Amino acid sequence: MQNIHQTACRKLVKHFKLYNELFNPQQRRLLRETTVQRRTSFSGKMAPRNSSRNLRVLLDMDGVLADFEGQFLKRFREKYPHDPFVPLDERSGFYVTKQYYALGQDIGTKAFGIYEEKGFFLDLQPIDGAIEAAREMAEMEGVDVYICTSPIKKYTHCVVEKYQWLDKHLGKEWMERMILTRDKTVINGDLLIDDKPNITGGMNPPKWQHVLFTSYHNRDVVLQDGQIRLDGWLPHSRWRDILEQKRQEISEQ
Repeated sequence: MQNIHQTACRKLVKHFKLYNELFNPQQRRLLRETTVQRRTSFSGKMAPRNSSRNLRVLLDMDGVLADFEGQFLKRFREKYPHDPFVPLDERSGFYVTKQYYALGQDIGTKAFGIYEEKGFFLDLQPIDGAIEAAREMAEMEGVDVYICTSPIKKYTHCVVEKYQWLDKHLGKEWMERMILTRDKTVINGDLLIDDKPNITGGMNPPKWQHVLFTSYHNRDVVLQDGQIRLDGWLPHSRWRDILEQKRQEISEQ
């Protein structure tokens, strides 16, 4: 074992000597700078030197950027005009199908099939102010924005249509910001803006702070420890204040 260590050390010394012979001090400095540049060039924006790292914001799609609730009700009533339905003002609970199953097994089955149909996710309308807010957020100095969304289990149309929706409303450059996952707790971020009240998974607690985006189904939900509520994207929204407060917290760490 001692002979193996001695051989490895001799080879390491030989490599260092060769490195010093091939490159003068200026060339070695340029090589190091080029290596660092290559490692960081993929990340786009970077925090200024000697400053705190960028703020990482995760944006949910359905119910935060895209109007899932409105599209679901519209599709259901068009397809089943004579069946009972749940008005938006009466929505409660994250899973819409749970309320429809309460109206009857057949009603629940019909409701379940609505968002499995081709075109459902692609045809979702943007929530008022969402596209403008996402673009503004992405242009902020020291902020990295990602789309963090969970596809449904019957993914045949859902996954590709989420990419198509993002391309349609925000552009192809946002493709690199897309994160598809069934477990958002394992994604590293500072803020997750999501309309689901209880997000659980393999990481407990997750790295991010949950910003609960107000929707019809969660209006009466009591915030849990650490949660913040965000009431929409329109001009009165306080999303900028939430980002700035989190940025301050990070800078003080």
